[in-house]
Order: sequence, then C-alpha cells, then structure tokens
Amino acid sequence: MARLSSPHQALADRYDVIVIGSGYGGGVTASRLARAGKRVCVLERGREVLTGSFPSRFPELRNELQVTGKSLRTGSATGLLDIRLGEDVHVLVGCGLGGGSLVNAGVALTPDPRVFNDDAWPGQIRQDGLLEEGYRRARQWLAPAPHPKAQDFAKYRALAAGGAAVGHPMRETPCAIAYADRVNAAGITQSACTGCGDCFAGCNVGAKTTVALTYLPDAVRHGAHVFTLIRVDRVAKAPGGDGWEVTIAPVEGPRGAADATGGLAMPRSITAPVVVLAAGTLGSTEILLRSAAAGLALSDRLGERFSANGDIIAFAYGVKQDVDAIGVGHPPRLAGREIGAAVTGQIDVESDVLGHELSIQDGALPSAIAPVLPLLFVPNGRILGALQSLVSGVYDGPFKHLQTFFAVSHDASSGRFELDGDRLSLRWPGAKDADVYARLDAILTDIATRTGGAYVKNPLAGSVMGQQPATAHPLGGCPLGTEGTTGVVDHRCRVFDGAAGGTGVHRGLYVVDGSIIPRSLGVNPLLTITALAERAMIHLADEHGLAFDTAPVECADAVPAHEPGRVRAA
Repeated sequence: MARLSSPHQALADRYDVIVIGSGYGGGVTASRLARAGKRVCVLERGREVLTGSFPSRFPELRNELQVTGKSLRTGSATGLLDIRLGEDVHVLVGCGLGGGSLVNAGVALTPDPRVFNDDAWPGQIRQDGLLEEGYRRARQWLAPAPHPKAQDFAKYRALAAGGAAVGHPMRETPCAIAYADRVNAAGITQSACTGCGDCFAGCNVGAKTTVALTYLPDAVRHGAHVFTLIRVDRVAKAPGGDGWEVTIAPVEGPRGAADATGGLAMPRSITAPVVVLAAGTLGSTEILLRSAAAGLALSDRLGERFSANGDIIAFAYGVKQDVDAIGVGHPPRLAGREIGAAVTGQIDVESDVLGHELSIQDGALPSAIAPVLPLLFVPNGRILGALQSLVSGVYDGPFKHLQTFFAVSHDASSGRFELDGDRLSLRWPGAKDADVYARLDAILTDIATRTGGAYVKNPLAGSVMGQQPATAHPLGGCPLGTEGTTGVVDHRCRVFDGAAGGTGVHRGLYVVDGSIIPRSLGVNPLLTITALAERAMIHLADEHGLAFDTAPVECADAVPAHEPGRVRAA
C-alpha cells in the first residue's frame, strides 16, 4: 500500500518549515506552504491508518482506545481514540495522520455571526475580510453538503418528531462526506457514502473527506515529507538564533509500526526558520507549556480560555418509533439497512441571548461498539432491555429504539491548562454545574419524554467517567489576542514574545489549530478551524513574500483513497 508517511531514516536535520500535527490546521499549513515551494516536514505522533483499515469489530475498537487520567494510563500510545479523563472535564481527541478528521462526523457549520463580535477575538478577524475567504477555501476543499437522502433515515425522522414536539424544526446538516463517487480537490478518488453509520470509528468506505484524503496528499504531491510516530517535546530558539529547534522522540507504535517508519535513534532535534504548532488544543498547549518551562518567553495567558464548546453526548432510551442509530459497518453486518452518516440532521434552538443557543444532532454509534452497547446501559437500571438485546441483537431489540443526541452550545470558556509534572492537566472547578448543561438536560429530557423514551445523560456515570461533562470539541489554550496580555497568538497566529511585551512576536513561530479559538463556537468547529488556518496562510505568505494557489488538482489519473501515497507519482 502506498502511504503518505515516510520512514524515519528520511528525516533531515533542517527544513524550511516544520509543521507539528496533521489535523485541519496542520494539513492546510502543509499544503499551502508546500505549494509555495517550501521544504515542509510534518510530524505526527499517531500512525497512518489507510482507508479500509479502521476498526470494524469491538476487539479492534478496544485496541484503538488510549485512556489517560491523573493516576491512570492504559492502551497504546497510537490508539485512534485518545481519551483524557479530567477531574472537571473529560476530553476525547483523535490520534493519527489526519488528526480529529479521522474520527469525527465531518459536520461543517459556520457559527452565528454574533460569535465573532465577541471582544475575545482580535478586531482584525472580523475586519479584514480574510476569514470569509478562509471559509470559501475551506468549503472548496472539504466540499460539505447535506445528505441527499437525510429525511429517509429513521434516526433523522425520530429526532424530527422530537423537535416538532418541543416546537423546533429539523434541518439537514452539511457534512464533509462524498454522497456520490467523485474525485476530490486533492485528486483523490472517494467512493460514495454507504450510510453505514461508522464515521466515528473511521471511514472504511473512503467517503468522509478527511485531512488524510485532502490537504495532506496535496502537501505530499507538492513535495512535503510526512513522518508519523514522532512526539514533539518542546520548541526553542535554535543555537545562534537561526530559527527554531524542535526536540522530538519516537512513539512506540503497534507491532509492525517500526517497519512502517523505519525506526531512528532518538530523541534528537531538527531545525527550521518557521515552525507551526498544529497539534490540537491539547497538543499545542502542552508543547508550549513545556517550552515555557524550559525558558521560552511566552504570554501569561498560555493555557487559558479552554472551552468544551458546550458539548454533550446523551441518549433517549425506549423511543416509540424506530431510530436505527447503530452503525452496520462496511461491509454491512446487516444487509438492506442504511443508518446514514453519523450526523444527518439537527434541531437548532435559537435565542436572543447567544449563550442560550444550541444544536442537537441525530447521532449514530459505530458498529464496533454494538456487541457491548447493552452492557453499557445495565448500570442505569435497564437490565431487562439489555438482556433482550443480548438475545435478539442490538439491531432489532430494544436498542433499535435508542436515540443518540450530539449537542453543541456555548460555555464560559473558563478552563485552564497547566503542567502536572510533564503531563497536561485541565482545571475547571464547577464545570459540571454550569448553566449550559442544565439547559441541555432540560430540552433533551423534554424531547425524550415526548417521544416515549427516558433520558440517559451518561450510561457510564457509575464508572470512572463520573458525572463530569465530556467534549469532543476542545478549544482554546493558546487563544488569539490583540497583544500578549490578552492572548497567546496574534490575529495572524504568530506567537507573542513574552519578553518583548505588547504586540511583539516570535518571528517564525505560529500556532494554527483549535487551540487559538478564544471562546465556544456553538457549532462543530472543523470548518472554522480550517478557515482560520487558510486565513493564517494568506497572512504568512504576505509576511514572508510567498505565493501559492489553492486551485483543486487537475490530474489525468486520480489516486485511490486506500493508497494516497501514489500522489508522489501522479
């Protein structure tokens, strides 16, 4: 199989640009700067998972879980699903080449315009017109659209009935998914979505338009070098002041990973005039906190303004009508049944008060979790239903009537990251008691009750998960600001120099990912992160005298999704 990633032996000592992380921010950065003719290196801590190799059975999914808590560490460091158990908030992020795009729903929404009127944002974000251009470029490359058959799916109709009962209409949700066979902007062939519902475990069809099928192949096509299973410890000014030094170490991968990467004696360091941190809210913040501890002068705001984006995942158990919200996988476990994408529609609860707005989406759980799903609900007193499902199966037993809610809203963005030894720690006392969760509980309880079901906020509440809220959309930690006293990076995503004060920045050091977003968005953040990254690259090119185009690739022979590395020869 032709991979995007290169063996470790190919890692050079110096590049023009080092990109740390490979999600939406890192992918955009690598693509645009490689197109500008720069020698780009992308470093990713996770492994490369090709289309067709994502987990489809529970034993495989179990092996993809890595769980970290204050006194807990279990699972492989390269597991796709990275769960951080906090004392106040739990966080789920993706780990792999392509970042969170591998295991999200692909929901691509634009926030309410009032979000950007918040003074938390530097004024230039809403004034220079480049954010709108960023959104245009993001849509061109991710091509989000609603499912053409959204209203045919049982889970859509079930949530629509609940929404109607509480006075809120349903609408179709645009997602970065191919609903017909196509060649995407990067020249990669994507197969049409089969409606298997497995988006959150990784798309084995090749329909989800991930970073691994768009921006990263484009970067490699234009000469970028991608390396997986490499952890970044910190960044520092290079000796002699010539750019930046990045200290790296190997990540122990699964069996056979050494063959894929080639192995290399590390830790070591590599250098570049330009370094872009794009390791996500947790990764970029942690790297900069370690860098600050080692002497790099940064803003005192580092670690602040963490937001869980008002997230909640909850359930309605025993809904009267069929829901069919458990994935069937690819190839399908159950012939003739389409679940739809992980999200196909949503209810929007609007308000004159921005902080009271929220969206509730019709979630689907991946097929790999199906065998153990009944057991998850036993602690909540539904033993009879669980036993019935163990006998009849989750597809035709009581769990055929399980509605999954994915909700996003607004919170106070008051969490703070710190270092606990060498490990990232999140502090947000009282987060679970925030008004946003009371509002979500109230409307979800109303929807569940009116559709004949019972509201289940957290089936794992009696376990190590406790009562803390959990988010799959962590934001903040390196927030945008007008100067170093209000943020960690400026509107161009340049890192403020804590020693210079004011608006002084570290030349050549950037952060481009969800960590720069200074408040909740109230929508799934992928499109905004991508747009902000596109905007940052426009400014970076202007500052460094670079030029690049963003036109889709034109090629005679498209590259199949399961062999993206063939772009090198295309």
